[in-house]
Amino acid sequence: MASDSESIDDRLPTAVQGVLTTYLAAKRAGLTAAEPSAGAAVDALADFVLGGGKRIRPTFAWWGWRGAGGAATDETVVTAISALELIQGCALVHDDLMDDSALRRGKPTVHVDFAARHRASGWHGDPDKFGAAAAILIGDLALAWADDLFTEAGLTAAQLLAAGPAWRGMRAEMLAGQYLDVLTQSDGGAELPPAEAALRVARLKTAAYTVERPLHLGAALAGADEPTIGALRAFGGDIGVAFQLRDDLLGMFGDTAVTGKPAGDDLREGKRTLLIAVAVEKGGPAEIELIHDALGNPKLTADDLDRVRDALVDLGAVAEVEARIERLTGTALQALASAELAEPAGDRLAALADAATRRSY
Repeated sequence: MASDSESIDDRLPTAVQGVLTTYLAAKRAGLTAAEPSAGAAVDALADFVLGGGKRIRPTFAWWGWRGAGGAATDETVVTAISALELIQGCALVHDDLMDDSALRRGKPTVHVDFAARHRASGWHGDPDKFGAAAAILIGDLALAWADDLFTEAGLTAAQLLAAGPAWRGMRAEMLAGQYLDVLTQSDGGAELPPAEAALRVARLKTAAYTVERPLHLGAALAGADEPTIGALRAFGGDIGVAFQLRDDLLGMFGDTAVTGKPAGDDLREGKRTLLIAVAVEKGGPAEIELIHDALGNPKLTADDLDRVRDALVDLGAVAEVEARIERLTGTALQALASAELAEPAGDRLAALADAATRRSY
């Protein structure tokens, strides 16, 4: 633990890692005392949470806190916002299961890992069903422990009250966005225009809990006024959507060694991203058939993927999504400029916006 006088600004990821390492070890000890077999589940969660990620959500929360006048040395706030990484763990473990994804960060996803353990051990029953059940429970555990970590971090009663709307809103919006994502993949959301549905999923499922609500949370903990919170949320909402649109492009064209997931997985999983919606809107019968045949096809070959990629470029869908990212980044930075923030929060948030939206393929 650093001294009380040492700034956390430039060591936040390390500080968050330390909080999570200590916390998960303590939780493991408590849970395995009640049921030793739960150790494998906790270890999988710890490996997932501690083994990767850029700590984006706590970072945005921290700069919301700092921008609203919060101290650069507050270890209690670091502990509280570290809980965002457990929210992220829940979301990714469940998302991988729902999407039937095989890899995350270059490693087998949780449900795939536990199914493999079942097979290797020769246990009774269906290995895939066991893997799915384990992933559901591990994701649920992450969500429950996120609440525990946040509420038990040592925040004041006034801080907990002020941050409550951001915390509760973030959880509910994330789940609502996930449901809409599943719904649109099954054509159950057909009452929404495809592009609008894709943007709504991006705003709820990614923007809200990745950028907007973490900023809201941090600012609320510092006692920010409504204009400041409003400006930060406007900035965060637009940057969060731009972040997801960049992820969509990376998912289609990115290097697996960089992204940690096979290129084209979103297509195989049937995700109706803005990139796909724009291409279908612009395409003729042949292009639309090509895209529809590929969408949700788990047996999509590399050649099939290349043909779809070429169509996305030729139809102007990639260029349109890139333009949308630029517009969203611009409006986000305008909102940020309107906020009266303590330095260096404005500059740090502008740099984070650039890093989040300009990642290369």
